[in-house]
Amino acid sequence: MRGTGQTDRIVIIGGGISGLSSAFYILRQARESGRKVQVTIVEEAPELGGKIDTLHKDGFVIEKGPDSFLARKRAIVDLARDLGIEQELTAQNPNGRKSFILHDGKLHPMPQGLMLGVPTDLDGLAATALMSESGKERVLQDLVLEAQEGSEDESVGGFLERRLGREAVQLLAEPLLAGIYAADLYKLSLRATFPQFREAELHHGSLIRGMQESRKASVAAAASNDLPEHVKGSMFLTFRGGLSALVDALDQALSDADRRLGVKASAIHKQPQDNGRVAYSVELASGERLEADAVVVTVPAFGAASLLRPLMDVSELEAVSYISVANVVLAFDKAEFGLQFDGSGFVIPRVEDRQLTACTWTSTKWLHTSPEDKVLLRCYLGRAGAEEVVELDDEQLLALVRREVKEIMDVDAKPLFAEITRLRHSMPQYPVGHVENVARLRKRAEEQLPGVWVTGAAFDGVGLPDCIRQGKEAAFAILESLH
Repeated sequence: MRGTGQTDRIVIIGGGISGLSSAFYILRQARESGRKVQVTIVEEAPELGGKIDTLHKDGFVIEKGPDSFLARKRAIVDLARDLGIEQELTAQNPNGRKSFILHDGKLHPMPQGLMLGVPTDLDGLAATALMSESGKERVLQDLVLEAQEGSEDESVGGFLERRLGREAVQLLAEPLLAGIYAADLYKLSLRATFPQFREAELHHGSLIRGMQESRKASVAAAASNDLPEHVKGSMFLTFRGGLSALVDALDQALSDADRRLGVKASAIHKQPQDNGRVAYSVELASGERLEADAVVVTVPAFGAASLLRPLMDVSELEAVSYISVANVVLAFDKAEFGLQFDGSGFVIPRVEDRQLTACTWTSTKWLHTSPEDKVLLRCYLGRAGAEEVVELDDEQLLALVRREVKEIMDVDAKPLFAEITRLRHSMPQYPVGHVENVARLRKRAEEQLPGVWVTGAAFDGVGLPDCIRQGKEAAFAILESLH
């Protein structure tokens, strides 16, 4: 701390979930330890929340950004508990958990036991009509292939093809894993995204055997965890009122934090002090300057690079590219829809040459999202190498989505309404070597910009729980740096 009774001034750049989590845990930890802090959140958008954006319309609960999170990643559940909204958590419909993969124009049930695109149930693999017999035989070679030596990072696609074969990558892994990052798996870092795959190879001599053990452990952990009873057993969770309920609760909990909304942070300036420490001022586009003893930067990598480039080498930030995606939500009258869902939706492999990448049957997967006599679909578009579709105008985009929904699902009903959301430059792509890059960047920042912490989806996970965990880590790191 700078001195007994003095107040540490902390500026958080970015009012998305990473920034809000940082602010929340900074203030909570400061209160618990009797420290005085002044937190200011700077957000370019007029509202807090970042990509989280829930729309309530005509009895529907519509997520325009992320729609749920993995229950096993506990940072978000812990935050909900800390905020007192744990009982607002809701589970997916247990009767709507079956998922499908489109292949040769037909929807095939995902093979039983498929875990992150890796078959763990060999009987399920044998029974699926999704893969050729030669493709299945190639998958089984994983059980006898020796583990590759060395400690170098590699691409997710390269690793999975090495263990399971190209057909498994194209039809099983790519539509599932690339959907998380909208990525080209052959450019995506294995160590930064799915390190458990390499650990399975090294510790079990087989990706399949390792993931079988992981599946058993996941089932055991799910049975023994301390989630509320009403959501136990669900792989995914959300909130009854939508994910914006989390943002609203954080907003209320952060009443002691100052806000600068609708204004961009345009520069960070170092201000050496007489005591040898370094302080900062954050310059806003409005011309205002915020004095700070520490700064947490949670904006996308390209925004962070722009702020830090005048102060240090940011080549590692510049190595993180971004993909643009879009989603189109369609609402229907159930009586006119003409189809009864048997699952939660489907994903589409790149080799199918479709513009859609996935479709969630939202009103079946999440019963709270739709009136009983209505149907809600959410269709996804855009991925690495195919982003131009995002920039079609609304009429063209809607026509494209309706055409592909008709061709794939044979649904020709007219929607009651459509909601189109474009998330430009929203999906960070972790290049091979990303983990080492981040470590190198953090070390350089610690040496050259003490009191500045850069975090968020561009660093160590893109999901909401990952961003919350990183925000919490940033809070403790910043408070520690100010001792």
